[in-house]
Amino acid sequence: MAPAKPSPQKLVLDTSVFVNPDVRAAFGPTPTEALKEFAALASRATSLEFYMPSSVFEELMNFVSRQDLPAEALLHLRQRSPRKHELTTPAYLLYELMEEMRERVNKGLRFAEKAVRSAASAGVSDEQVKDLRRKYRDALREGIIDSKEDVDLILLSMELEATLVTADQGAIKWADKLGVRWLLPEKFRVYMDASLAATGGEKQ
Repeated sequence: MAPAKPSPQKLVLDTSVFVNPDVRAAFGPTPTEALKEFAALASRATSLEFYMPSSVFEELMNFVSRQDLPAEALLHLRQRSPRKHELTTPAYLLYELMEEMRERVNKGLRFAEKAVRSAASAGVSDEQVKDLRRKYRDALREGIIDSKEDVDLILLSMELEATLVTADQGAIKWADKLGVRWLLPEKFRVYMDASLAATGGEKQ
């Protein structure tokens, strides 16, 4: 009796795989070309299954030329929303999120207070305003999940017991807290090539 065929490894993909210029370079020069190259590889990667939350897929479609996408791109990149009403997460994470948000708001306020005091004594320049916006944005958003797309990525990875592929540091941080496997997108092409080699596929 032949041994049972192993189940495909599941991966949940973020838009950064195809949109971030430093990441997508392994697949193509533009988001559309990167998605087309991914689809060509995915069609031969029989040991892998690729998923993307519907909310994230809609976000990705804002960056690509829909009419230039091959049908296989949609065939191999499965759109699927997490079952939000069936999943549970540890309560302590809610406490951690609230505490972190309070600390971030306080940090942002300190940046704003410093900028106001500086402006009171020397006036306000456009550069100072830009600097305040950047620091305030970083204080509140860097390294935290701050969108429903981030949450969908993590929840779908949990539900499918899949590996999350994203460059978003906030998603990585919270995926790690929840025990979700993750892979930096810079390694994604290498990961796919290794899978193709292991299953007899040919590397392009």
